[in-house]
Amino acid sequence: MVKPENNAIVIFGASGDLTHRKLIPAFYHLYANGLLPEDFAILGVSRTVYSDQEFRDKLRSALEENEKTDAAILTEFCEHLYYQALNTSDADQYTVLKQRLDIFKDTHHTQGNAVFYLATPPSLYGVIPECLAAHGLNDEADGWKNLIVEKPFGYDLESAISLDKQIHACFQEHQIYRIDHYLGKETVQNLLVFRFANGMFEPLWNRNFIDYVEITASEALGVEDRGGYYDGAGAVRDMFQNHLLQVLAMVGMESPAAINADSIRDEVVKVMQSFKPLSEDDLTNHLVLGQYTESDVRGKHLPGYRQEHGVDDESRTETYVGMKMFIENWRWNGVPFYVRTGKRLPTRVTEVVIHFKKTPHPVFGANAPENKLIIRIQPDEGILMSFGLKKPGAGFESQEVSMDFHYDKLESMNMLTAYERLLLDCMKQDATLFARTDAVRACWKFVQPILDYKEQPEHLFGYAAGTWGPKEADELLMNDSRQWRFPCKNLANTDYCEL
Repeated sequence: MVKPENNAIVIFGASGDLTHRKLIPAFYHLYANGLLPEDFAILGVSRTVYSDQEFRDKLRSALEENEKTDAAILTEFCEHLYYQALNTSDADQYTVLKQRLDIFKDTHHTQGNAVFYLATPPSLYGVIPECLAAHGLNDEADGWKNLIVEKPFGYDLESAISLDKQIHACFQEHQIYRIDHYLGKETVQNLLVFRFANGMFEPLWNRNFIDYVEITASEALGVEDRGGYYDGAGAVRDMFQNHLLQVLAMVGMESPAAINADSIRDEVVKVMQSFKPLSEDDLTNHLVLGQYTESDVRGKHLPGYRQEHGVDDESRTETYVGMKMFIENWRWNGVPFYVRTGKRLPTRVTEVVIHFKKTPHPVFGANAPENKLIIRIQPDEGILMSFGLKKPGAGFESQEVSMDFHYDKLESMNMLTAYERLLLDCMKQDATLFARTDAVRACWKFVQPILDYKEQPEHLFGYAAGTWGPKEADELLMNDSRQWRFPCKNLANTDYCEL
């Protein structure tokens, strides 16, 4: 594998949780596997005052406690870590940052290449690029400069457009990497290979053979210590607008002309622009918003959403979204997509279920099992295909059987985590798995009617923690004589469903 060019990685918000839990472990694993550049520097930036050594000691302790590490490799890795205390809202202080990056050109041979990672509150997403630009740190005359922006990219359509303009005034589109860790998951990327590299599936991947599609992203946990943030966001902004619509686009897109960033992202945008706009009738009859209430689950009392720390006692924020939506194009016209996400559901699972139409044969099709294709994104990543075979004995009665593949069977493969893959791609100038500005706008444009609609407090249903959401969400499918699949932690069908 070709390594990235030498560069400096600047992490704004380096004292925060994301840096310690995800980013530094991802960089360490990349380094341990020989995937980082020959030389590099990682500079943590935040208001908290640390020396370089204090920062290294703090991260080293966290890595030793939470990751499997090699002492010698960890010592080498930590020699690439540095820290700079900085008020990220004060452009004048960025002089010090520029000086540090100039030093890295000599000490780590970075050639002026830099990645700026905004692991900060969204309120700084527009401020930091302006401060960088004020000191020429966006200028690519002396090495490439990439900017990674975490979600949420905007709060609604208007704010997303405003933020987009603010960042584009400082950085060009090819420099901006809007990160969605769902797109870094191996199983999400495999949707494309599975579809387009197999002649047995792609001819069936359309309205002529597919009855409906389910996409589920459930979490067993509540809001934990994110109550303050979540109460201002909700499930629509936190999960639906970005993660789920991105996965849906991967399921529904057309084959790209080439395997490169422009071709793949062109097709993603096309399918997003084909989402059927939501009418008042759709919002009333095809959308269910819910909020979990307290419950006793397996001998443990779980608090309701309004009892969580940082949440308003009278909060109307949704923790569940269930929706029926359509893609209006030649391939998918008339095929419903049922999408749901929620907190405090029975188990943590993300999967796509393709339900194929029944055979029209009057004898064999009458009582035949449903043909399903289940693509599990997490956990127990893999693919399960179910179909009908003859039940042993007299007659021609059919029964459901399945074939399954699990990614953990590929023991020889070194699968990168989502953040590892995306960080490596950014350093290689590969934007394939990052959201482009037109895709972000298309998603917000589709979601904006939901944001307006959910301001009406009467449209919120309760569901007990540990259940699969409001009963009204079941009716989305029951009204069409269908039902949700209720997944287990384990992908393959067994006699025991582990949650």
